[in-house]
Amino acid sequence: MKPRPELPEGPWLVVGLARSGVAAALALRARGEQVLGLDADMPQGLEELTEAGVQLYSNQDGVALLERVRVVVKSPGVPAQAPVIAAARAAGKEVLGELELGWRLLSNEFVTVTGTNGKTTTVELIGHIHREAGLPVAVAGNVGAAVSGLVGKVDRETTIVCEVSSFQLEDTLAFAPEAAVLLNVTPDHLDRHGTFDAYRAAKLEIFARQGNEDIAVAPLDLGSEIGIPPIPGCARRVCFGEGAGAALSLGAGELWWQERPLLRVDELRLPGRHNVENSMAAAAVCLARGIEEDAVRAGLRSFAGVKHRLEEVALRDGVRWVNDSKATNVASTLVALDAFGAGTVHLILGGQGKGQDFSALRGPVEERCAAVYLIGEDAPRIATALGGVSVTLRESGDLERAVDLARETVRPGDVVLLSPACASFDQFVDFEARGARFRELVEG
Repeated sequence: MKPRPELPEGPWLVVGLARSGVAAALALRARGEQVLGLDADMPQGLEELTEAGVQLYSNQDGVALLERVRVVVKSPGVPAQAPVIAAARAAGKEVLGELELGWRLLSNEFVTVTGTNGKTTTVELIGHIHREAGLPVAVAGNVGAAVSGLVGKVDRETTIVCEVSSFQLEDTLAFAPEAAVLLNVTPDHLDRHGTFDAYRAAKLEIFARQGNEDIAVAPLDLGSEIGIPPIPGCARRVCFGEGAGAALSLGAGELWWQERPLLRVDELRLPGRHNVENSMAAAAVCLARGIEEDAVRAGLRSFAGVKHRLEEVALRDGVRWVNDSKATNVASTLVALDAFGAGTVHLILGGQGKGQDFSALRGPVEERCAAVYLIGEDAPRIATALGGVSVTLRESGDLERAVDLARETVRPGDVVLLSPACASFDQFVDFEARGARFRELVEG
């Protein structure tokens, strides 16, 4: 694998002590570094950090702590405008993201995946294909374990398949994965990035420092979506999609690799057109890196998906109950609606909207939905955006009430779909907790 840049000399300040920050602090302490940890509201359960010798601070902006450190690790949830981050950069101190730190500490091959939608499914599918091929693999990043949490826990031969978000990528300095996949780019996290251009630029950082021996996988039509040139860096381009020029293509109901048939689309277990695209991206990056076609086929045929992504949690009296809690933006919900028949969907929608425009839902809601149940903080904004649609909108307040109302009105053949198009933080710790609660309510 390519050599990694040396870490700068400490002491270190880790800002943000959720999963990524904890992993970063422990990895640095394991190297014998002096580490301070800062969080605005100190989370519970940080005994592991204090036992490891990390000095913890809260209820302050942390600017004064910069006098005691040389390097700052920024957790992905911490905005660039946070006083301690802005002050560190103004003072010329090096600020690393947790992804950058973990990558520098690991000499393994990295296969990374980003995009507005489909990241988790694609990452888990790539990991599944590696296991079908008998290859050692660890799945990490924005899903599952933090990258720096793998330091000292994986062999050098293990491939690290890593989901990376725009929040992580905007903090990269030298990060250059051996293989990088961009699935799609549609507006999201505008409350954090400010503009679509800034969000898109963060996503493209996944390719920016790749070299000639690396692989860059992207949709064939990406240029029309984000501008020319679509892919920075020097990696070998591998495209997927429909039409000439795609190494992994779709045609006549089949997936094709280098103009040879690979798999019929109806052999995939994952529902929806978007999952065909996710499967194409996963197959492309695996095949381009030399994994045997038989192993790729086996993985595509046997992969059943992941929790909270169009996960069928129950089939009762002819009604399907589907947990798509990971749909935290409008684009994800549009994709979910497209997977089901016209007029059959009872859609649970709402939460924290992140400044999105919900008007794009109007047409698909008219076509696909039998009813919409609005929950959470931005329910009034969504109701306004959907005003005038012929589908019944039911103000439900919370998830419990929405499930009860849906249960009263569904008929055999209908689908109750939790696909909120919003973040969960107004009512839940995260989207996993929201999805788990939906399953409990359905099963109860």
